Amino acid sequence: MSRILVYTSPSRGHLYPLVPTLEALRDRGHDVSVRTLASAVPMLEELGLEAAPVDPRAEHIENDDWRARTPIGAQRRDVAAYVKRAPYELADIRGQIDDADALLIDCTAWGAAVAAEASGRPWATFGHFPLPIESRDAPPYGLGLRPRFDRVGRARDAFMRRIVLAPLAGMVLKPLNELRAKEGLRSLSDATDFFAGTAPLVLYYTAEPFEYPRSDWPPSVRLVGPGTWDPPADPPPWLDSLERPLLLVTCSTEFQDDGKLARTALELTGEYEIVVTTAGVDPATLPAPRGAHVHRFLPHRPLLERAACVVCHGGMGITQKALAAGVPVCAVPFGRDQFEVARRVEVARAGTSVSAGRLDARRLRRAVEQAVARRDGAAALAAAFHAAPGPAGAAREVESLIERTAHAHAT
Repeated sequence: MSRILVYTSPSRGHLYPLVPTLEALRDRGHDVSVRTLASAVPMLEELGLEAAPVDPRAEHIENDDWRARTPIGAQRRDVAAYVKRAPYELADIRGQIDDADALLIDCTAWGAAVAAEASGRPWATFGHFPLPIESRDAPPYGLGLRPRFDRVGRARDAFMRRIVLAPLAGMVLKPLNELRAKEGLRSLSDATDFFAGTAPLVLYYTAEPFEYPRSDWPPSVRLVGPGTWDPPADPPPWLDSLERPLLLVTCSTEFQDDGKLARTALELTGEYEIVVTTAGVDPATLPAPRGAHVHRFLPHRPLLERAACVVCHGGMGITQKALAAGVPVCAVPFGRDQFEVARRVEVARAGTSVSAGRLDARRLRRAVEQAVARRDGAAALAAAFHAAPGPAGAAREVESLIERTAHAHAT
């Protein structure tokens, strides 16, 4: 039995995909201790996991990327929040490492990753969103570019890497390398070096072909399938009384000022049974047409069993949750990784996307109709997700890492 210390960014969207892996490690006899957002600690304890909150100073650093006017501006604000949290994370986890046999670190908890690498213990990272790992088989991360393999596509990708994405990488690497130097670690050269070149194991919570198939995955990366966990909850009592096709509409768990998505979808009431989970948006700010159901949180699993389509912001969590249930998606990306997720939905022909800037009821209605017609694509992805290693496979990868490290030290 090993004692495994887990550290996540303070976000439900970062924690929830990991929960089945944590339960699998616990069920295999390991002692799992989790540091995460304070509000999730009681829930983890109810699941039989040891849990404690991250440093509140890190949790209280706001990700205000929703204030940006461009995708690149949003990414700059996004990574700025992670950079600001890093020193608090490093100090926060350092006092816990001596009691751990292995560490499992959120790939956006950059300070905790520095501490884990410097500790010399076996450690792994996990990622729940499209990882910015460069590949000859995929366009550069961040703008939701459609894959193109001709001369024009190669020129486009090279230009975007040099002019748009290189400055963003520099914004991240400079403060991180300063932090790493203080811990005696080598400097990182680019995003791929950071996301796939430091930890000996990277658990990536997706699967091909939703993630673009690649011939050059780094050897540390394991695609283990999506994390689709929901907190235990009973289905809403009114669910069985719904008669028309159900449209599940979701906003981002972390506030992103995406209430426009819910307001527009509610204009389709009368054509569909509309169920909205507002998450980071105050439901009191939204209209509640007769026949619509608007709540901050509801269990998604029973709703997906009835849904004709999911309309969402393109977050990786709800998107993969829907596709794993064979439900097509209409994605309306607002920022963060959502442009990449929305593009993958389109490329897989498992749904559609609509620009948030051009969103209106007419465009959304048409996009939903087109998405519903792509249910076969969603079913194909559901089969691929089902065939992935899953939580048990992810747990075995962590165990294998611990065993390899112990063997290397013994010899």
